[in-house]
Amino acid sequence: MKALRTLLIGLVFLCPALAMAQDFPNKAIRMIVPFPPGGPNDIIARVVAQRMAEILKQPIIIDNRSGQGGVVGTDVVAKSPPDGYTIAIASAGALAISPSMEKVAYETLRDLQPVTLVARVPEMLVVATSVPANTMQELVALAKSQPGKLNFASSGPGSLPHLAGELFKLTAGINIVHVPYRGAAPAVNDLLAQQVQMVFLDLPVLLPQIKAGKLKPIAVGTTERVASAPEVPTTVEVGMAHLQTENWYGMVAPAKTPPQVVAVLNKAAIEAMKDPTVVEKMASQGAILVGDTPEHFRDFIDSEAKKWAKVIADAGVQTEKDK
Repeated sequence: MKALRTLLIGLVFLCPALAMAQDFPNKAIRMIVPFPPGGPNDIIARVVAQRMAEILKQPIIIDNRSGQGGVVGTDVVAKSPPDGYTIAIASAGALAISPSMEKVAYETLRDLQPVTLVARVPEMLVVATSVPANTMQELVALAKSQPGKLNFASSGPGSLPHLAGELFKLTAGINIVHVPYRGAAPAVNDLLAQQVQMVFLDLPVLLPQIKAGKLKPIAVGTTERVASAPEVPTTVEVGMAHLQTENWYGMVAPAKTPPQVVAVLNKAAIEAMKDPTVVEKMASQGAILVGDTPEHFRDFIDSEAKKWAKVIADAGVQTEKDK
């Protein structure tokens, strides 16, 4: 009798949750974008959200909550009710890198529910036009001939471009000096002004300068060449298979969001990403749409977190946790 009573009590609490999941969504959804308007994260989120809203027949309201490299907005989702009405499209930095670099209020795979990997954005290694190297082999040889003399820029300490540079150093066995900036724009400006010699950055940020002949592309950190820059070899092709450097953006919800709700969000997101208009808009941003299961995305986040934590440790990168 006691076991039966416990079961009945459990069903009483479970039924409202099931009803809510079956009725989802019946009101507007808030999509947190952890960066300011106009950037890659914001553009990807708005394009996908617009099509998802049409599929779900409910508005999706974009809420930009920038700060701490995406951590502030991601934490908003982690602390929201697990009902599917607050979600985010967050970056690799906030989900897989920042927890190893600094003290954050959330634990990604404990406090957030992965929904789907939305897009990958290749990182490209480029050099200033004054650098006497046009290939990876020439660049590595130049760096080895002048240890500690060449600089690489980044969009800030602990950013993906910073860690991509550190991974390059480890992979190639070279000594180049990190010069951090407050964002990608000032880093590119100093690269154009020949103040620094090289940088890893999201392909869309670099593409206009490459096409104008103002920067020299060396390699793209993917396993296959990218359509927007087909002439640029991959790091695999130049003999650095371990130098895989891609930014990525994924949809997450609060932990304990009902599986039925997660399934609805996942299905709508994947359907949106298959829309030809969405595909075209994302291609213009240099983004490669993905779409996968929550389980696969969870495993992907875990593998990325372990990968970059190892780079941080092997490169001896100082973190906020060390202070």
